[in-house]
Amino acid sequence: MRLKGSSVQIKAYIRTLCTSSRVDKSFAKWYQSLWQPKSNEPPYDHVVQLGDPVLRVPSNPIPEKELKSPEVQYLVKHLVKVMRSYKCVGLAAPQLGLPLRAFVMEFKDDLRDQYTKADYKLREMEPLPLTVFLNPELKVLNYEKVTHTEACESVRGYRADVARYREVLVKGFDASGEPQELQLKGWPARIAQHEMDHLNGIVYTDVMHRKSFTCTCWQAVNANQGRIQLSFANK
Repeated sequence: MRLKGSSVQIKAYIRTLCTSSRVDKSFAKWYQSLWQPKSNEPPYDHVVQLGDPVLRVPSNPIPEKELKSPEVQYLVKHLVKVMRSYKCVGLAAPQLGLPLRAFVMEFKDDLRDQYTKADYKLREMEPLPLTVFLNPELKVLNYEKVTHTEACESVRGYRADVARYREVLVKGFDASGEPQELQLKGWPARIAQHEMDHLNGIVYTDVMHRKSFTCTCWQAVNANQGRIQLSFANK
């Protein structure tokens, strides 16, 4: 169930961070002047696409005193909801239109059926339970880079080879606003690096091997004489 006005509350928070000289103003006081809900405001139910300016600005940290607020809790739940509806393995707040330092990840074990055993092993894949990071910081633990194919819901319909560090440490806060750190390697480390890039205004097309950039449905385009429609919604 979506909370009425929650998107406006979060948007008001962004305005506080980005345009107000008094960053310490409370949600409640700021929201009093913006109480009337508006339609089609972030956080969106869809994933924004490359070209949207929100994907190109460094995200704002969430003040620690607000980590447990209803607005941030709503954002976390909404990120998880949209990530699962798109059936992707990670999603960052900027992809829903909010330049906040928050992302979610999840790599379910049943996804192994989509890969051969050889690919699963080669990509160092392993299940990753639902993981939430607020105000994350990333430290590289193994500087060896490994190249594999990546895609992104903000560049829908394409994929490319990207080199990522093999092992990283992510520190920040969990969904409850409590400190956490997580050591990741292989595929989970790749997901974390991809999402961290989003928080820094970076998209995988900035760091990809350019000649590997490929339309994921190019064969279907030819087979259907170009009559292919690409939807940016989750259905």
